[in-house]
Amino acid sequence: MLAYALSFVAGYVDACTFLALFGMFVAQVTGSFVTAGAAPVAPEAGLIIKTLAVPVFMIAGAAATILVSVTRRLGRSAWAWTLGLEILLLTAFLWIGVRYSPFRAPDQPAALMAGLCALAAMGVQSASVRLLGQGMPSSNVMTTNTTQFAIDATHLLLPRFRASAAVTSVPDLETEKTRPRFAETARVMIGFFVGVALGALAYRQFGFTGLAPAILVLLGLFVAALLRGVS
Repeated sequence: MLAYALSFVAGYVDACTFLALFGMFVAQVTGSFVTAGAAPVAPEAGLIIKTLAVPVFMIAGAAATILVSVTRRLGRSAWAWTLGLEILLLTAFLWIGVRYSPFRAPDQPAALMAGLCALAAMGVQSASVRLLGQGMPSSNVMTTNTTQFAIDATHLLLPRFRASAAVTSVPDLETEKTRPRFAETARVMIGFFVGVALGALAYRQFGFTGLAPAILVLLGLFVAALLRGVS
C-alpha cells in the first residue's frame, strides 16, 4: 500500500500544480529538459521555473540521499525522516499558495517559490522510493511504469498463444516473477490516476487548501513509519 499511497500523493500534487502554476508538472521533470533545450528558439512564459526545475529536483534527491544515509547510520527510520521532509516542503507549498494566490504569472516570485517547494517535495519522494522502496515501481514517473506494464502484460499473455509456432512461451519461473510486478505496477498507475482526478477536483473546489488531503496521507505514512521503525 505504500507504493499506492505515494503514487496517489504524486498524482494529487501534480494535478494541483498543473492547475495552479500554469500547466506545470512537478512529479517528473522530463518536460523541463525539453523547455530548457528549446528555450533559445521557442521562449515561453514560465521559463525560469521550468529551467530551475531540473537542478532543484536533483538537489532534493541529493538531500534525500544524504538524509537516508545519515539516519540509517544512526539506526533511525529513514522513511520517517524523508516523509517528514516531504511534508514540510508540501506544507510550505500550501502556505505560499494560500497566502499569495491567485498567481498572475508563472515567474511571479510567490509562484516561483511555490513551484520550487512542490518540485523539491517530489524530488525527495522520487529519491526515497529509489533508495528505500526495495524494487517498488516509481511513484512519480508513469512513462516508465506504463512501459513496464505493457512488457509484463505481454509476458503474461504469451503462454496463452503457445499453439502459435511464431511465439515462444515465457518460462514459468519468469512468469512467477512477472505477475507480482505487474500487479504492483498496476496499483501504482491506478493510484496516480486517482490522485490526479481527486487533486484536480479538490483544487477546483477549494483552491490551495484542497492540497491538505495529500499532506494528511503523508502524515499517516509518517506516523506508521515512526511506530514500526522501518528503515
